[in-house]
Amino acid sequence: MAGSSCDLLVVGLGNPGEEYARTRHNVGAEVVELLADRHGVRLKRDGKVSASTATVRIGGRVVVLAVPTTWMNDSGVAVAALVRRHALDPSGVLVVHDELDLEPGRIKLKVGGGHAGHNGLRSVHSHLRTPDHLRLRVGVGKPPGGPERGADWVLSRVSGSQRRVLDDAVARAADAVEAVAVDGVDSAMRQFHGD
Repeated sequence: MAGSSCDLLVVGLGNPGEEYARTRHNVGAEVVELLADRHGVRLKRDGKVSASTATVRIGGRVVVLAVPTTWMNDSGVAVAALVRRHALDPSGVLVVHDELDLEPGRIKLKVGGGHAGHNGLRSVHSHLRTPDHLRLRVGVGKPPGGPERGADWVLSRVSGSQRRVLDDAVARAADAVEAVAVDGVDSAMRQFHGD
């Protein structure tokens, strides 16, 4: 990553607007918002990259936090613009997103892989022209009633005990991002995949 102005770009996927806040689809954005809060910075809207961003230091490494301001389906626009701005290789990009194929509360780091029908990832892969970036999957579970209920499931707000499970997962996902920044992805995988 010679010439890069940051060591790691962390992008939390979600939809903009109050109506989508606290939905399953926005857990990726929640992770990045929590990281900004932990490190005492505010995400500021940057129209040039279609994202709200902030720069922090984690373990001596420069980490750019970003939440696209586009709809989920256009997340790749912001990711590609940020990659260009910071002269990053895709291996320096960590995308945090909701994952139907993991039970609620589980988190899993992954390098590369397909988008499995996730429209935000599909957009990122299309704009980066590669799936070879880091991913942090935050489990939201499969919808009751089958896959055709997926859109309603991820776009619905979560309350009660289910929300507490997701809040815990968001906090552990933020811990995992910090571990990636400090110790690298292999060490973070060993640390967080035991749960």
